[in-house]
Amino acid sequence: MSTALGDASAVASRARLPDREGVAERNGVSIAWRSYGTGAPTLVLMPTWSIVPSRMWKAQVPYLARHFRVVTFDGRGSGGSSRPAGAAAYSDEEYAADTLAVMDAAGVDRAVLVSLSCGSTWSIQVAAGHPHRVQGLFVMGPACGIGVHDEAREQYAWDRRYPHTDGWAKYNRFNWLEGDFEEFVRFFFERMYTEPHSTKQIEDAVAWGLDAGPRVLVDTTAARLGCDGVVCHDVEALCAEVHCPVTVLHGSDDEIRTWRVGERLAELTNGTLILVEGGGHGVLARDPVLVNHEIRRFAERIEAPVRRRTWTRSRSRPKRALYLSSPIGLGHARRDVAVADELRALHPDLRIEWLAQDPVTLVLADRGEHVHPASAHLASESGHVEHESGEHDLHAFRAIRRMDEILVNNFMVFDELLEEEPFDLVIGDEAWDVDYFLHENPELKRSAYAWFTDFVGWLPMPDGGDREAALTADLNAEMIEHRARHRGLRDRSIFVGRADDIVPDTFGPGLPAIREWTEQNFDFAGYVTGFDPRQYGEPEEVRARLGYRPDERVCVVTVGGSGVGLPLLRRVMDAIPLARRLAPDLRFLVVTGPRIDPAALPRRRGARVRGYLPDLTAHLAACDVAVVQGGLTTCMELTALRKPFLYLPLRHHFEQSFHVRRRLEQYRAGTCLDYAAALDPDGLAEAIVKELGRDVDYRAVETDGAARAARMLADLL
Repeated sequence: MSTALGDASAVASRARLPDREGVAERNGVSIAWRSYGTGAPTLVLMPTWSIVPSRMWKAQVPYLARHFRVVTFDGRGSGGSSRPAGAAAYSDEEYAADTLAVMDAAGVDRAVLVSLSCGSTWSIQVAAGHPHRVQGLFVMGPACGIGVHDEAREQYAWDRRYPHTDGWAKYNRFNWLEGDFEEFVRFFFERMYTEPHSTKQIEDAVAWGLDAGPRVLVDTTAARLGCDGVVCHDVEALCAEVHCPVTVLHGSDDEIRTWRVGERLAELTNGTLILVEGGGHGVLARDPVLVNHEIRRFAERIEAPVRRRTWTRSRSRPKRALYLSSPIGLGHARRDVAVADELRALHPDLRIEWLAQDPVTLVLADRGEHVHPASAHLASESGHVEHESGEHDLHAFRAIRRMDEILVNNFMVFDELLEEEPFDLVIGDEAWDVDYFLHENPELKRSAYAWFTDFVGWLPMPDGGDREAALTADLNAEMIEHRARHRGLRDRSIFVGRADDIVPDTFGPGLPAIREWTEQNFDFAGYVTGFDPRQYGEPEEVRARLGYRPDERVCVVTVGGSGVGLPLLRRVMDAIPLARRLAPDLRFLVVTGPRIDPAALPRRRGARVRGYLPDLTAHLAACDVAVVQGGLTTCMELTALRKPFLYLPLRHHFEQSFHVRRRLEQYRAGTCLDYAAALDPDGLAEAIVKELGRDVDYRAVETDGAARAARMLADLL
């Protein structure tokens, strides 16, 4: 039974949605499966121990599905599949039969089976018993009953009571059912992810393990160990019946199953062993780029695709730069286009292409820039952020932390593009995915590389407590270690601003001061507005060109390029009639941006509602006052134009709350208003009218930032 995918909004934060999904039925047990892509060969990503569902493959599916057909399924006892009772329901034979049932339901005749840990046993069983259905086995961290001893684990029997739960004594039937199950789950996954800075992977896995529950894990483990009347097969004997190609990938620091198991499995199957030095048991999540590359190489050896490639001699190649502009909002795009223009002035023969997604592509299209076709494969970061937001509330750190599968997907798009096409320079404006995974995989750097940012340092929100403080410090520490270990990976690190714009904080306990570290590791371009305020002329001239009357004052309300600003716009709409009673000559231009439907707002006398405005800066130059979110770009544009404005940082948005506010304070710009004040229409109306009459004394904003940044980049070409 299969179905087409339904409403995608419920899983908007995922990097790839299935093309088909269905349920395979066997003896009253339902096995949920999903299918992605259409290429050959088909890869079946096998389940493993029921402590995790098929979501464990989230970093692999999007990349592999661009090249092959990929089928995943939740093993019985996990995810959307049935959870039958009793150890007999979880025997190796049942899992092997489920695999064949899923393949039949999904219309898969033959496949490469890709497995982790316990899934290796079921892959071997299918390959030995049904060789015509299996083209190859790619096995990671096998836990498959091969005779390799592990003293740390074997000193405790799973089916015997102990007076304590020290160490691997936690891995015990009675402890799971009668003791602290969550303590065991956390212990297990901390052994699974031995690599430093694995907090996100552990967090995901613990949530999955708690969802599985102790009863299912008892039944599955009893079956695997041959308890409760279940008979286990000799896996070593089965290996002799495996005649397809086999590759085993195992981490040298695997504390769940020693890498000697992987070595032995490769020997028994005449396979290849890839040893990941420093790797743990969960390599697919902790080193997804490596795993994705190795699975693809293996699959292409099984069934090589027909390709056509073109190679151009170096002397015949034009100079090319690939520009990556952060898609969360539109501000980065405007400054990046300004830098690109200045760079082309220094290198007229340079061809700049963009790896970008909505809404950045709107700005690029207006400017006639070339968006590379590979951009179509990028997963939506803006969509994820909108999915994570509440009413004027976006916990930016958590949202980016939960964007992991999207960031892996988007890095793989970038990596594949540079594998296929030569570029002389890569410019990443807060392309966090590229910067992180290049530092994790420095051998993949193929060109000069420059990094832009306008803030440094992940900061915890006060109500996040010790947990959030520890997580932000851990991420900061990882960044600092990356830069210390691979100082030459970035050919330029450019801070968009000045040193005194940086927050006076540390990266965390025992870590450096943010400003001191940034000054040691970045060049400073000054702020990049993308325009010179003088180009608009006098405000009266701008107003006349835009159709505003001389006898009216104008308030521009805008919330940037993402869709998270709708609640604020609605609050402002409620305040407009009250504000116009206080200032009858006040008119409002409400700009929803490209991702909010103007029809979602009510009509108000004296207010125009517009969607995306390519010439928004001109309207800001014409206005008398503005109301905006706390995003840096629009606030700095208003500062450069010397306009009074209210800015309301998104709640729990550390960048807007700390980094942007610090910078605006340095420029003496704007009036910060807590969103709670916007809940009172009268109070918001009064604040708008009060700001309308305020004289400004802002520090001047640099006008040469784009040119300075371009000169820093020009040396790399």
